[in-house]
Amino acid sequence: MSFPTVLASFGGAIQFVFHERVAPTGGVRIGGAQLLPLLGRHLILSGSSLAIACALAVPVGLWLGHLGRGELIASSVANVGRAVPSLVLIAFFFAYLGIGFANACAALTLLAVPPILTNSYVGVRAVEPEVVDAARGMGLTGVQIVTRIELPLALPLIFGGIRTSAVNVIATATIAPLIGYVTLGDTILSPQIYGSEGQLGGAIVVAVLAILAEVGFALLQRAVTPTGLKLSTQASGLRRRGAFLSTVRRIGVTP
Repeated sequence: MSFPTVLASFGGAIQFVFHERVAPTGGVRIGGAQLLPLLGRHLILSGSSLAIACALAVPVGLWLGHLGRGELIASSVANVGRAVPSLVLIAFFFAYLGIGFANACAALTLLAVPPILTNSYVGVRAVEPEVVDAARGMGLTGVQIVTRIELPLALPLIFGGIRTSAVNVIATATIAPLIGYVTLGDTILSPQIYGSEGQLGGAIVVAVLAILAEVGFALLQRAVTPTGLKLSTQASGLRRRGAFLSTVRRIGVTP
């Protein structure tokens, strides 16, 4: 495919995103403002799945990390989450939940759990033992140590897991129309209605959503990082840079 053809296809997809038109078949209106209901349903499904996954995975990961147990569970859940395709989960839940929102939400929730659970566990285990021992010495209970000490220090890693899950869920929600819940994926999975420009336009919108989620959660991750951790990270970076420059000067290379 030549570059002018690719450019024309991309331009047509952008036109589809911002301007309504009549579908090639069926006479229905598509594109432009007609994408807003699909966008809303896509966000509702993704947001609901991510919220449920956080409600399930964060407390379990925090408590397992606090107890110092469950490393095998956390790693196994992470590996299974990467290995099992979402379509398999949807097919599995079909027998119990049928088609529609509940099936898609359950599948996407299970997709979102592994990164959040693993990062919650690792975040707590990364807290310095001396800090925890000092908290115990001050008379704090296990729950107080988790909520006041370990959770704040683990938040950056937890939000890193949520960020990964958010991008995965938004991208995977495109297959929800296969089980009767129409999202932006309908533009990709129904070329007979939306045409090739609609397919590409829908894919662009989903990609933009995923990028916005990545950037937004990255900013949140930075915002929830305690100032002490930021200063410690910057100091470590400066020490590494100083060691590198010393090595460079020693061997006579201009950095």
